[in-house]
Amino acid sequence: MKPQSIWRTGWLRKLIDYKLLILKFLRKKSYLRKKFELMTLLTEIQEDQFKDQGFLILKNLFDEEEIKLLKESAIFDKELDKQSVSRLDGNGKKVRLALWNHPGDGIYGMFARCNKLVNKMEQILGGEVYHYHSKMILKDPEIGGAWEWHQDYGYWYNFGCLQPLMASAMIAVDQATKENGCLQVLRGSHHLGRIDHTLTGDQAGADKERVDIALQRFDVIHVELNPGDVILFHCNLLHRSDQNSSKNARWAMICCYNAARNNPFKDSIHPQYTPLNKVSDCSIKKVGVRRFENSGDVNWMNQNQDRNIVNKAMTS
Repeated sequence: MKPQSIWRTGWLRKLIDYKLLILKFLRKKSYLRKKFELMTLLTEIQEDQFKDQGFLILKNLFDEEEIKLLKESAIFDKELDKQSVSRLDGNGKKVRLALWNHPGDGIYGMFARCNKLVNKMEQILGGEVYHYHSKMILKDPEIGGAWEWHQDYGYWYNFGCLQPLMASAMIAVDQATKENGCLQVLRGSHHLGRIDHTLTGDQAGADKERVDIALQRFDVIHVELNPGDVILFHCNLLHRSDQNSSKNARWAMICCYNAARNNPFKDSIHPQYTPLNKVSDCSIKKVGVRRFENSGDVNWMNQNQDRNIVNKAMTS
């Protein structure tokens, strides 16, 4: 068949049109992917606020359905309850928490690995991050204890993390108010650098003399949040919380990240660099409510390890 007859039959034209259609689809897909990635990033104003104040509040980062799935999973997760340990505050009241090092593929992992959270962490820490650990803070009604003023880097430093290239994201599972012991931060205190820490009860607290002076120079901000709100905060930001004297629980999930280039130079209770496989935001709802009948999904930190966290940090 001559070229002219091939062209007349329309097959060549159809083939060209088909290839052009595929190319157009791929370009659109690439455009949408880039557009979506941009939507998960912070604005320049938000970046500047984090650098200046040491924290950033993101309203409604997670929607009602996502938080409902997280809350129901935590409430019905018998393994989480079993793995939780208590920490005494300076007045002998208890705060429960459960802690794990690797995110896993369950709903907890989907929150810690989702694009809309991890991309922001990579932005504020200036490059690739990995999951350092996560924890569920369980402040139960009327009995939940307080946390002393402290910096997370106050003890992460002793775990071989050379630089304060670390940050945390606290996800409000319940409403957080002054009455139920919401997080308090000392705005801008991350500029002080690392402060020495000592034991107060079962907790590592920042040097009281320096904290008292810092309280005169920096503003205390009560971080009241609705379920689904998130606060990102620098590892050197001084923070604390009061006892929960209300009739409402205050549960929160905290995901902690370390910069890949800040890989710990020695082994500790938390992991060295492990590549973090990010997942799409829709993965949270796809995974849904998982009861963790197979607890192998989460690398829980056992109670003996957890009891030794503060002691190791203080004696290293």
